[in-house]
Amino acid sequence: MVKIIIKITIAIVTLLSMIACEDVVDIDLDTAEPKLVIDAAIQWQKGTTGNEQTIRLTTTGNFFANEIPKATGATVTITDGTTTYNFNEQPGTGNYVCTNFNPVINGIYTLTVIYKGETYTSTDKLYATPAIDSIEQSIITGFGGEENIQVKFFYQDNGAEDNYYLVGFKNNTVSYPEYGAIDDKFFQGNVMFGLYIDEDLKANDQLNASLQGISSRYFNYMSKLLNIAGSGGGNPFTTPPATLRGNIINQTNEANYPLVTLV
Repeated sequence: MVKIIIKITIAIVTLLSMIACEDVVDIDLDTAEPKLVIDAAIQWQKGTTGNEQTIRLTTTGNFFANEIPKATGATVTITDGTTTYNFNEQPGTGNYVCTNFNPVINGIYTLTVIYKGETYTSTDKLYATPAIDSIEQSIITGFGGEENIQVKFFYQDNGAEDNYYLVGFKNNTVSYPEYGAIDDKFFQGNVMFGLYIDEDLKANDQLNASLQGISSRYFNYMSKLLNIAGSGGGNPFTTPPATLRGNIINQTNEANYPLVTLV
């Protein structure tokens, strides 16, 4: 009988200790003026005319907010030197859509965004992207003996020039895509590949793979961005080691530079 009482007493004390450890902690975070965030990646998917393009504008907001603030009321255009393409806002969404865009490989395009009295501009080229020639799937054994599903897609690099690529994978069981920035420094003119490994990937899961030709400047930006994103180990409170700026310049107030996102 004594043993039973002791066990019950220990259980009650443990439960009270667990309850006593629970507390509400108010984290006092620094606040800052919202910054404009511009997602203006023009992509021409093979097999389409590329006439419909979308530019998304948002702003930075409260860390604990459930929604990302939309940047509405902006004027968004892209010009190729002869034609100006207007991106019209879908009311209340922060999405600005053009339905008559004319993509031309190696064409030079200038983006202009006017938002709250400030003008943001950027100029870049539309780069060619090789076709994905084949895809293969296999099972590999990890360092811990676990089995991982590996997916590779292959494409031919153009040996006549230096090329830079953005590889993307979107698993339908994961809420966010994964990216990698690759150059052809060691693969000039050879077959290259994109690689995805996931031990949780199962039959009937959908995996979307993408490949995009990009500039050397964009390659450097994405390499640094991915490095910063990975250096935190998933900790949302980790301070970035450096401020990373894209190639979109605030012509009105250079110090109020925009942030660039990739979706």
